[in-house]
Amino acid sequence: MCPNMNEDGSGGCSYCHKGSLPPGSDMTAPLAKQIMQGIAAGTRRYGGDTKFIVYFQTYTNTNAPVEALKEIYSEAFNHPGVIGIDIGTRPDCVDDEVIALIASFARPGGETWIELGLQSANDETLKNINRGHSVKDFIDAAGRIRATAVKVIAHMIVGLPGETREDFLRSAGLIASLGIFGIKIHPLYVMDGTEMGDEYKKHPFKILSLDEYVVILADILEVLPPEMVVMRFTAEGGEEHLLAPNYCRPEYKAVIKEMLIKEMKKRGTEQGSGYRA
Repeated sequence: MCPNMNEDGSGGCSYCHKGSLPPGSDMTAPLAKQIMQGIAAGTRRYGGDTKFIVYFQTYTNTNAPVEALKEIYSEAFNHPGVIGIDIGTRPDCVDDEVIALIASFARPGGETWIELGLQSANDETLKNINRGHSVKDFIDAAGRIRATAVKVIAHMIVGLPGETREDFLRSAGLIASLGIFGIKIHPLYVMDGTEMGDEYKKHPFKILSLDEYVVILADILEVLPPEMVVMRFTAEGGEEHLLAPNYCRPEYKAVIKEMLIKEMKKRGTEQGSGYRA
């Protein structure tokens, strides 16, 4: 469970919808069953030679006693066909003992990742969306993880209420400066049943249009190191609860990709064109 949420599921980040559980996921199923189902689906899609990384995605996947975490991570890493683990968590939930445990799984030919949500490099924004951690917490956690063999993946949200292009570029610039392995860029989407959704219905705030988002996305890619892995630049909300924007739906993935390629070609730039080490 996320330590930023109450036991009844309330609280947490103002945009979070039930822990952002991926569609079709069943967290009540035993871990081995979840892994087997994921491998079966991936094998059907990508072929029998596919190798897999188990992604601990929803909620805060370091928020448990170390011995319990060791048992869970071990079960995942030792499953046939699995070559790595990817652990989603918060900057304020990775103490040195947890980092050492995760680092113990790093080995040649395998992948061991920790995903940290920054979301914004503006502390005022983090306070307004009830993130429960500071920018300093993120910098500290990323540095301690990078001192090991574990790879860090940062998350940032583009379009948070009150933020401007300068804020988005500041967040990207901070991530670019920390020697981080990868980044996941998410456009803000507003879900019904969340604190942000309630506010949006009462007092609609500015939501980036698709064209605006693609332009800002190109701006961000230009300032990232060319070697940084961009793992995603779209996001989707469940259609039955999505309030805005309409492009945060699965059918827009390819659209955004093509629009981004077109924008970068028009500029004559590429990822890293504006990066300054």
